[in-house]
Amino acid sequence: MLNILKIAVRNLARFGRRTLLTSSLITLGIVSVLLFVAITGSFKAMMIGQITDSMLGHMQVHRRGYVASIESLPLNLNMPPQLVAKVKEALDANPGIAAYAPRVKFGAMFSNFTETTSVRVNGIDPEAEVKVTPLLPARQQDGARGGPLVKRGEMLVPALVARGLQVKAGDTVVLVATNKDGSVNGKTFVIRGTLESATGPGGRDGYIHIDDARELLRMAQPEVSEIAVSVKDPGRVERVYAAINAVLAEVKNKEGRPALEVHPWQRLTPFANIANMIDILTLAIKVMLVSIVLVAVMNVMVMAVYERIREIGTISAIGTPPRRILALFLSEGLLLGVVGTLIGVAISLGAIYALNLSKITFSFGQQQGLLLAPAIGAYDVITIAAMVIGVAVIASLQPAWKASRMDPVIALSHV
Repeated sequence: MLNILKIAVRNLARFGRRTLLTSSLITLGIVSVLLFVAITGSFKAMMIGQITDSMLGHMQVHRRGYVASIESLPLNLNMPPQLVAKVKEALDANPGIAAYAPRVKFGAMFSNFTETTSVRVNGIDPEAEVKVTPLLPARQQDGARGGPLVKRGEMLVPALVARGLQVKAGDTVVLVATNKDGSVNGKTFVIRGTLESATGPGGRDGYIHIDDARELLRMAQPEVSEIAVSVKDPGRVERVYAAINAVLAEVKNKEGRPALEVHPWQRLTPFANIANMIDILTLAIKVMLVSIVLVAVMNVMVMAVYERIREIGTISAIGTPPRRILALFLSEGLLLGVVGTLIGVAISLGAIYALNLSKITFSFGQQQGLLLAPAIGAYDVITIAAMVIGVAVIASLQPAWKASRMDPVIALSHV
């Protein structure tokens, strides 16, 4: 086998220009794919992190039917204490859970005593909420910072509402809400600060303390609209979700159906579609890489066989078995793939390192100056390299098979 590889290297060197061109095409394909995967992977991770770590959490638990009616924030579908206890028991028992936070969500009228508008209010446990959404405090634009995210009697007001009603940190406002029995109640709050949206200028979500929310809604018992959950390893969200969902599926309502629903973040935001589009684009780029390698290697190997017909006839006539001729041409394709891949990987890793040194920033939604940190895992590098080398060998198979099956007499008479 070593002798065959030596001969293959010599044959490739004989046609140096063609070999260089083919290797360059493979190298270009490798560089394009690895850089695309590294950059889009960084953007995708950053985008997902901004969504999950500043507002959603990695998954959420709701009472059955709540998400289907979430636009109206139905108070009659809140989780009573007994269901909340079962959810907490399941979450505490799963080692993949990092933290969880209860929330009470409802719609309210927000007034500065002169003008009124509607807001979506999130009643939160400040300490638990920060553990689940650690980027939430960074969204605060002004006002008091440090200590609890929000105290009793305070409110974080969405920037859109604050600008529209011309209120600022320190101003007193009133929230008016209707509870599930239909009665109306109001409560005054001091604005702790304004809060920018995580996804765009249209955000209308404000935050108050969960005890204030229950008081405003006159809850007879500590109900919860949802429980947001953070997992220790974001790459294992689907696995943790499946485990929690299986446990909570055993909790039945009066009709004998599951009383609770678990939703990963992908089912709670349209930005999941952007993440899916990135995955589709990555797949398309990989298909293009396969096409480049397949066409380039097959072209050079077909030409190699055609130009060396008399040479093939000579080595066949002196007793070289077909399998050795087959191995010789396959080895040439293999070497083309290996050389192009090694150079491409080296250039790609160098380029990724240079991009990280460049400190390139970009914006996403309302977030400015996010740092692009392209990175690629060993699994992706190995997978793409193996794919390229495998395709190079496959592309060589048909020309190699044709060469190994040539009749020596016909080959020697070829002009």
